[in-house]
This record gives sequence, C-alpha cells and structure tokens, in this order.
Amino acid sequence: MDSATSTAAPAAGPEAPARRPGRSRGAVSLGVLLLIVPTAVAACRVADVDAITPFPQLLAFLPWLLLPAGAALLVAFLGRWRAGMAWAAAVLAVTGWFVRPYDTGLADTPSGHVTAQLEVLTSNVEFGQAADGLVAAVRREKPDLVFVQECAARCSDALAKRLPRADYPYRNVVEGEMASGSAILSKYPLRDTPGIDSTLAMPGAVAEIAGEEIHLQLAHPLPPIPGGVDAWQRELGLMREYAAKVKDAPAIVAGDFNATPDHAAFRRILDAGALRNSADLGGASRTPSWPTMVGAPLGAQIDHVLVSPEFSVREARFLELGDTDHRSLLVGLDLHDAR
Repeated sequence: MDSATSTAAPAAGPEAPARRPGRSRGAVSLGVLLLIVPTAVAACRVADVDAITPFPQLLAFLPWLLLPAGAALLVAFLGRWRAGMAWAAAVLAVTGWFVRPYDTGLADTPSGHVTAQLEVLTSNVEFGQAADGLVAAVRREKPDLVFVQECAARCSDALAKRLPRADYPYRNVVEGEMASGSAILSKYPLRDTPGIDSTLAMPGAVAEIAGEEIHLQLAHPLPPIPGGVDAWQRELGLMREYAAKVKDAPAIVAGDFNATPDHAAFRRILDAGALRNSADLGGASRTPSWPTMVGAPLGAQIDHVLVSPEFSVREARFLELGDTDHRSLLVGLDLHDAR
C-alpha cells in the first residue's frame, strides 16, 4: 500500500510588531554639522569672551548664525531627532536673546538743561578714496565734529582745500599713507591731546563746548584678521584704558572700532567709561556699517559714536558715501549741564 506524504504548513507564530519610524542618521549628521559653529559662537557670547580665530570674526556676524541654527531645527524635526530639536531650539533661543535690538534702558534724558546741540559725523573713507563723498556729506549735513579714518593724502588734501577754515577752524590731522591717516575737524575750539598709541592713527583732543571741556577720541584699532587677533585685542584694551581715564568727564569716542557690540572687548570699553552707543539710543541698533558691498541688512555695525552720560541722542543715521566699504554715521546730540 502506497503511503501519501503530506507537507504540513508551519504553525503561525505571533505577528512581529510594526517597526516604528526612528530618527534619520542623515538628519543627525546634517543637523550636527549645521549646529557646531552656531553653538560654539553662542557659547563665546554667553561666556563674554572673544576667544581666538575664527570666533572674533564670526561674532561680528552673530545675527546670521540664526540661519544655520534654524535650518538645523527643521532638519531635526523632519528627521524625528528629538535631541537635535532641543539642541537647535536652545541655540536659537540664546542667539536670539543676544541679537535682539538693543534696548539699554539708557535713553532717558540726563539731568540738567541742554546747553548745546551738536551733530557728529564719523567716516572711514577707505584709503582716502571716498574723499569727494565725505566733502559732499560735510557740506550737506554741516556736522559740528567730524572724525575721519583712513584719511590718506587724497583725503587730507581735500579737507584742506575744499572745506574752508572758516567752517572748520580747529583741526587735528595726522598725515599717513593708506589706512594710517586720521583727522578730527571741529567748529569748536580744540586742544590737541596725545591720543592713543596705535598702529593706525588715533588722535585725541579736548573741545570747549558751552563752557565745558569735552574729551574727544578717534577710534581706529587694527581689525581682527586671522593672525592679528592679539593686536586687535591689545589696541581695544588701550581704548578701554582711555575710556576709564575719562570716565568722570564728558566724552565722545567715535570712529571705526573694527568691533561690534557682540564683541566682549567692545563691551568692556563701554563699561570702563560708562559710555553709551549712540546708534542704539538713536534708533539705529543693528544697522550694518560694513561692508557696503553686501548691502543692508547684511554686514556688521563696526562704526560707532560712543557718548558719556552728559549727552542725550536725538537721532542716528547711516549715510552712503560711495567709494568706501563703510557707511558713515551721523548722530545728533544734546549736551546737558549736569551741574
């Protein structure tokens, strides 16, 4: 008798649970790459340090690090990477806190009545190339005090020949080639002071305005280029020492600081001299002044007019001169009699 063979079907086991979607490895890798730089720069800002290259350079453009941090948050969300979402949100929150428009709470009018109103212009004319634009701006705006950086021979000649002594009878001009020359022009009587010993000329003066002696200091420290951060910090340190020296006197410090309010070295100048940033008080916070080639709102605000508490700020405007990589800053100030 032939026996039939049969194949029994295997018994069905318990059904495996459906695999839940997890985080994407690609999202993690991309998110980490996007967050490394913003995290490190935000940490420098929190720690109140400028550190070493490339951090001083990146701190100048702190607001724009919101872009990679925001992209990282989106990548982490799409990739279901929860830790990455928390990381990116934290970086965005910290950076956003520091890049918000400055509200120092110092815009209150100083005590004492107004004894003088004056306009102050600071301008970096890039090796003297923007001399024509500077002369035109001075003739148009008629500022009382003018601070000029990178005033090479073309610039100093233009100031001497095209701005009459009758308009600006008081001047402290330091001749220099390329970026080293500087000038202070004034409608008020000036007494020259030694200024700050620096690579690029930073002359100083004392102006007599409404019976008050006002300390004036032009700012033009070296830029924080790679390999030159130590020199940049040293010269900003000299400016901090100057600010501390004139802390109890009316003072205006103006020029190209090669630093933004996001640099610790710049903030220490403010603290040492009880100085205030006129652009912040005049409604121009975060307005970029350099480089002009990228156009607003890109760039960084490195040109400043700092004032002591005896001054209130009526307005602050950035001007386009042409032929220079900087925008000029014009501020209207009121001098108050603190006595």
